[in-house]
Amino acid sequence: MSEFEKKVADFIKANELYGSADKVLLAVSGGADSTALLYAISALSSKNVFRPELLCAHINHQLRGPMADSDEDFVIAQAAGLKLAITTKRVNVREFATREKLSIETAARQLRIKNLIEIAKANNCRTIATAHQKNDNAETLLQRLSRGTGFRGLGGIWPMRIFDNEFKFVRPLLCADRNEIIQYLQQRNLKWRQDHTNTDCTYRRNYIRHRLLPELQQDCAGSLVEQLSELSESARGFYKLICRSADEVWPKAADCTGEKVTLDVKMLLAQPLPVIVELLRRALTALGCGERNLTQYHYEKLLQLARQNTSGRKIDLPGECVVAAEYGKIIFSPPEKISHSTELIDKSITLDIPGQTRFGGYSIETAISQPCEDEFKRFKAEKNNFIEWFDFNKIKPPLLIRLRKAGDRFVPLGLNEEKKVGKFLTAARVPQHLRKKLLIVADSEKIIWLWPIRTSQQAKVTGETRKIIQLRITDIPKTSKKNERKQV
Repeated sequence: MSEFEKKVADFIKANELYGSADKVLLAVSGGADSTALLYAISALSSKNVFRPELLCAHINHQLRGPMADSDEDFVIAQAAGLKLAITTKRVNVREFATREKLSIETAARQLRIKNLIEIAKANNCRTIATAHQKNDNAETLLQRLSRGTGFRGLGGIWPMRIFDNEFKFVRPLLCADRNEIIQYLQQRNLKWRQDHTNTDCTYRRNYIRHRLLPELQQDCAGSLVEQLSELSESARGFYKLICRSADEVWPKAADCTGEKVTLDVKMLLAQPLPVIVELLRRALTALGCGERNLTQYHYEKLLQLARQNTSGRKIDLPGECVVAAEYGKIIFSPPEKISHSTELIDKSITLDIPGQTRFGGYSIETAISQPCEDEFKRFKAEKNNFIEWFDFNKIKPPLLIRLRKAGDRFVPLGLNEEKKVGKFLTAARVPQHLRKKLLIVADSEKIIWLWPIRTSQQAKVTGETRKIIQLRITDIPKTSKKNERKQV
């Protein structure tokens, strides 16, 4: 066993990269790093240092034409020489990047991870080994520092990372730098493929690799790559301590109901700053927002939002996430769909009584009945925010439905004086996302229902009520067109 192979073996054991895995999929591009990974791990397997069955995967990005095809042929030949099964996949990175409006680097990374997972899944494998090494880690740290990062970002490339909650990506070569890898390949007289695009400094990572890192190294005592590796290792240890504290707070401070994640501001701000940042990060990931485009600036904006705690304020984040402050909470949610069609602005629809009427994406059903015990029991069983009773004799036809307008006023149920709708919503602490969905049901003189928040005292059913009108407002399928009414 060579010194390099022993170093890799010790790193795998120290970080428990394989665990109980019975199969490991090696991601091999054909470059120096992945070729070293292929041969070092194969050597350790042949010496029974590790037991998992080895498989190979190669993703052809189709970015360099015939040269990319030659890389694929090279990897297939290397795997065959080691008697390892191999799966190759071809992906159209340029097309994907254009369609999703991504950089070539990001598009390639996303497709590579996606296809490696698919290959692993097809082979009943849950552990995927990639050839990231110390220089890659140093470049990652500098890239993050240049755009702003926190303690978690300083952790650099982790030895192990979980994708899709079940696939473990491991980095056995993180213990070695590029020079050690080249030396190992030369000692074993192994060939590898050269990718000429790796010298193109218009790509950010290549600029860091070939220009920034060497320039910084000139002013450093000792290896900058090694120093950055030690920094990232320390940061990862610190982050693990932070996670333990966050684990205790998260179940109490967070509510992950439905499509939203809500954090209690008081509990959040009672934590040390690093724990606060971790709780914010967990809220974003719980919602499914990506982290790659989030910077220190975005986290500072989130902290400012929480500390100001002003209801109604919100910020938009990369990864299609909206964060809003609402009465002692900060709410993480996907971008809200337009609540009401712009075609409905300044429009009102006359309701069929009895009958069914469409207004935008809603169906409004009306029914007339006499107050009796059986009807009351039925209504009580069905009662929710979307169905209400009103005293028909207190209504001045026609009955209309419309959107909220500036200056709207009504008499809320339980009160005897008129209030502006806006002031009522603020006093009732109605969140902004719900305000945008409000509908107004009104007769020719007054508002009788601020749907789905509150009915009006002026149309309340009492013991003297002799005729009841029931209104039910529900979502309807977008394809449904029945009973659509024109503007009046």
